[in-house]
Amino acid sequence: MKTLYLEVENFFDKFATFASRLFTNSIIFLAAFLLVVYWLTSKSFWLQSELDMIRDIVLSITFLSFFIIQKSFSRFSKVLHLKLNELVVSHEHANNILITAEEKTEVELKEMTDRNRELVEKELENPEK
Repeated sequence: MKTLYLEVENFFDKFATFASRLFTNSIIFLAAFLLVVYWLTSKSFWLQSELDMIRDIVLSITFLSFFIIQKSFSRFSKVLHLKLNELVVSHEHANNILITAEEKTEVELKEMTDRNRELVEKELENPEK
């Protein structure tokens, strides 16, 4: 049962990474934008009631906002990782394996978290060196 869970977790990690890359792609945003423009200029849109038109406009804005927010968050995340990587590399006692932490699986991240927790507890027990 645990192996099945790990396989599902690994699949979901890969799928989430793929989806994140897909939704931050500018070509996908352009295709979504063109789809919204096509719908808002189609005859079917204009034959709806006012309430349905308002609903569709709000949904279109929300739909396009998703791509913009995803792109902004992805960029922010990359910049944050670069800054943290620079700090880790510049510290002589740092564990450089943390530089690639965002590429690890959930199981590997849990192991790294447990290992770091143990190091922190040891450091708190022996503050003087």
